[in-house]
Amino acid sequence: MHNNQQEPGWSRSAAVEAETVASLSCSGHGRAYLDGLVLDGKIVCECNACFGDPDCSQFLPGCVIDADSGNPIFLEPFWMKHAASSAIVVAGWHRMGYEYDDGSLISKELHRQICKLHAVTGNAITDGRYIIFGAGSTQLLNAAVHALSLNGSSSPAKVVASTPYYPVYRSQTDLFESEKYKFNGDTSSWKNNSDSSMNFIEFVTSPNNPDGQLKKAVLQGQSVKKIHDLAYYWPHYTPIPVPVDEDLMIFTLSKLTGHAGSRFGWALIKDKVVYERMITYTDLNTYGVARETQLRALKLLKVVLEGRGRKMFEFGYKTMKYRWEKLSKALSKSKRFSMQEIAPQYCTFLQKVRGPSPALAYLGFGFLVLADLLSGIGASASLGSPSSLGCPCTLVCQGL
Repeated sequence: MHNNQQEPGWSRSAAVEAETVASLSCSGHGRAYLDGLVLDGKIVCECNACFGDPDCSQFLPGCVIDADSGNPIFLEPFWMKHAASSAIVVAGWHRMGYEYDDGSLISKELHRQICKLHAVTGNAITDGRYIIFGAGSTQLLNAAVHALSLNGSSSPAKVVASTPYYPVYRSQTDLFESEKYKFNGDTSSWKNNSDSSMNFIEFVTSPNNPDGQLKKAVLQGQSVKKIHDLAYYWPHYTPIPVPVDEDLMIFTLSKLTGHAGSRFGWALIKDKVVYERMITYTDLNTYGVARETQLRALKLLKVVLEGRGRKMFEFGYKTMKYRWEKLSKALSKSKRFSMQEIAPQYCTFLQKVRGPSPALAYLGFGFLVLADLLSGIGASASLGSPSSLGCPCTLVCQGL
């Protein structure tokens, strides 16, 4: 040990416990976790689909794999390789209070790393934007709808999305049954609308979920507000032709690093009024994001930024590209199914023309099939249609 380094004390047993559990092989068909079930005093493995027994050694013939939605564990090998640099040990008294020392609910260092990440990848303009954290992008999506609907209009704003769209846009909007906004289906239905008294909130998803296409807003005009869902706008899923420069942009850790279970997302917002409305929403809803989640996100982003992001994004791109090509080859022999076409494009991050590596495959045969490339599953089971509290300080990204 160097003179300025201290031998582990209270953290020693926690580290031993974590490494002991992480070392369990689970026969190569599962994973053991510190918070997993305990059987006869031992932590039980959580098995992959089609495997069972406490050590996941038993293959279960005839099992059905559900590929209806993504689970971004394809980056797990990367994080296992970087186990030491991405691990955290949290003291029992870590940030027990409601706020940080400045009275805010946002880690200033995490905020700084997020701005740096966007600058390195070149996927979004952050200068002068306000930033807000949420419990994944899911919470932020409705916070944005809520904020944009408070326009003083007597009629509810029409929330729309271009088909095929992420089904949560509709289900979440319907769930809250607000008098301020209602879901009104496909954006194209309102493209030629000439009634200037109507107010619209358009979801713009790029790359789109589920077809992976880079999308732009359809509706224009002063009565249209836009929410740009950029969950997949990272170099492992799509070329980054230009940085996005929109009024309201939402990102999520789940698709960036694969840590969907940490429930962390963020929004970059240009309008201070919209920012304050979203802050009020999240404060009343959850009073911020858990300090432990922010700490983990900070640690992960520091690893991502090592070598200016080349290691993780190149690993992710190669993995997704391989899965896409493997599925494409299999489907090329089929006379029943067709898959979406995504043209090669120049990526400013990788500095080359690159082919497709989307998270989902969108297959057609009179019904919708989603192939979950995030989890590495090439099958599907989905039918149907494509279907002023808490923060006295204001954090704004400035040129990094």
